[in-house]
Amino acid sequence: MINIFPGLPLIESPLFPALKAEWGLSAEEERIANDLHEKGFAVFDFPDADLNDRIERIQGHLGPRYGIDFADPHSDKTAGERRIQDAWKFDEDVRAIAANQAVIDLLSKLYGRKAFPFQTLNFPVGTQQDGHSDSVHFSSLPERFMCGVWLAMEDVGPDAGPLFYYPGSHKWPIMTNSLIGRRGYGSDLASAQDPYAPAWQALCDVYGVKEERFLPRKGQALIWCANLLHGGSRQIDPTLTRWSQVTHYYFGDCIYYTPAFSDEALGKLDMRRPVSIANGQAQDSRYLGDVVNKTLPRKKYHVNFRRKIKSIIINCNK
Repeated sequence: MINIFPGLPLIESPLFPALKAEWGLSAEEERIANDLHEKGFAVFDFPDADLNDRIERIQGHLGPRYGIDFADPHSDKTAGERRIQDAWKFDEDVRAIAANQAVIDLLSKLYGRKAFPFQTLNFPVGTQQDGHSDSVHFSSLPERFMCGVWLAMEDVGPDAGPLFYYPGSHKWPIMTNSLIGRRGYGSDLASAQDPYAPAWQALCDVYGVKEERFLPRKGQALIWCANLLHGGSRQIDPTLTRWSQVTHYYFGDCIYYTPAFSDEALGKLDMRRPVSIANGQAQDSRYLGDVVNKTLPRKKYHVNFRRKIKSIIINCNK
């Protein structure tokens, strides 16, 4: 069957039931695809024979950077730094997890475009972060070509502030500035997700959906769709750790930008030029194959545009 909606990830396409029959999916891949389509997330065993050794090395390497006394079982593990962003730049094991080829191949098959990892976050404890969608932080045009993979680096119990999510919320409207009536381009936000919190809560209330918590064993991972509402639950026991790694992935032939600081209707995008962790190369934004990155300063670009329009008007009046 021809995919007449290439601007949607395959697992989020309305044609998904018909399309998946032609993908050549294994039974496990089909299970993951079905869960992503229906619930917005899917759990799988992370495919790395060296994973336990990698986790041990990561904990030893990154541990001192958090300012937490991990040796004392009674110390408050939430008192220090809660995350390190982009440790892949100096930790080979973090990079290897993010650039796992089996995961990249799986995501590429499920989304219909080549996946590449562009950001890592390493946590010794839970985030205790309110429910949010990653779509306001980093998104793409076409929409939804972004996802996250959360890897449990130890068994996680209910008192350690586990990850939570709202099944099916990936199908809700994607939050944009125009949707909630604000301007984003050039704005100064302490938290990119703050303006959208009332809207997310309203949707939760209207749909009556209840959060679910992820209580994984070590080595399990969770893929979530770009618009899935998720966060970190309250940590009941502050002496517990909750080691994990998050890797965010984009997909090829898209425009990459930050919606919280953009006004799409005006063509004002806070564009990104993400680096692929897999090969270290910066990735151009593209639209139907054409590069759309602009290296000129915004003011100069707009001046040149006005000059072209003026020239066209003068020529038309001759």
